[in-house]
Amino acid sequence: MSDQDRHDVIVVGAGISGLATAATLHAAGVDTVCLEARDRVGGRLLSTPVPGTGRALDLGATWFWDGELRVRDMAARAGLETFEQHLAGDAILEEAGGVRRLTGNLIDGPSRRFATGAQHLATALAAELPTDRLRLGTPVLAVRPDGLQGLHVHTAADELHARHVVLALPPALVMERIDFGDALPAELTRLARATPVWMGNAVKIVAQYPSAFWRDSGLAGAAFSRSGPLQEIHDMSGPGASPAALFGFAQARTIGPGLERVTEQLARLFGPEAATPTSLHLQNWSAERWTAPSTVQHLGDYSLFGHPLYRRAALDGRLHWASTETSAGHAGHIEGALAAAERTAQTVLTSRCRRTTQCAQPGTSERTRAQVADPDR
Repeated sequence: MSDQDRHDVIVVGAGISGLATAATLHAAGVDTVCLEARDRVGGRLLSTPVPGTGRALDLGATWFWDGELRVRDMAARAGLETFEQHLAGDAILEEAGGVRRLTGNLIDGPSRRFATGAQHLATALAAELPTDRLRLGTPVLAVRPDGLQGLHVHTAADELHARHVVLALPPALVMERIDFGDALPAELTRLARATPVWMGNAVKIVAQYPSAFWRDSGLAGAAFSRSGPLQEIHDMSGPGASPAALFGFAQARTIGPGLERVTEQLARLFGPEAATPTSLHLQNWSAERWTAPSTVQHLGDYSLFGHPLYRRAALDGRLHWASTETSAGHAGHIEGALAAAERTAQTVLTSRCRRTTQCAQPGTSERTRAQVADPDR
């Protein structure tokens, strides 16, 4: 094995948690490489640009909320424009007996969005890494202890070695895609296989229109439906209602080969103009092989999110978990992914400090240094 394939840390996954972990460690002077199976960064942060607008529509994570300071601060550092989710107007409830208009928006709450799409958070973090520190199209096949003080990481093309490995992927996906042999404790294996994947069972559909016509009728663009196929719907229009869009979530099993049922439902709820969007985007997260394991439809115990075992490094303190599902707070949110990344970076930096007496390396963020001192901050 060449020296260039030996590293202090290998991060598996270039979603927001993996990139945040890698960027923090790299800034602290730690030899870190991030491996990503896809040919893009972002994971469940996926945005499709709207031509001619400089805006984007989010096909994955969309919002962040008051009190989620990590996301707020990261967006500010990256110079990303954020704006308030549209709330004004009445909501709609669809039941078996028909459609009812509800006075006021009882569905949405105050939140913020990213004008150029949530995926820009990930691309901004990726830009903090040297090009040779981020390897796309590189799925990890196996992780094994080396019998000494590190871990072997096997990809289709290479074998790498690291003192620490960070798993920035949904735990159930890790267990299906990566071979650990019999190295992991049985309790941890059972937990990881049973933990749901946030958004892993969801289909997100975004309908773009020439204008936000529903607002002219006093509607907020928010709806709940017991009939489907979309179970909840929200206004996804950009700042100043441009681009104009609605989006909804559905279960994968309720979406057929065509999207006629979706546009028919939108027309029932918001009027005939909703039947003819200028574009219709479908993102089936349950069919994403690098997001959802084959068992995703059967994983429903969300109380496993943030389980204490995920906050304990396994394999003699060398294997770490850093996806949003493992966060003790804000699990399932972008904030949760960033919190998990902070926790993991702290653990690695603390271990490095003990081993080399190199603590609080130059470049480590003020937030990370404070977190090392106070992990519950």
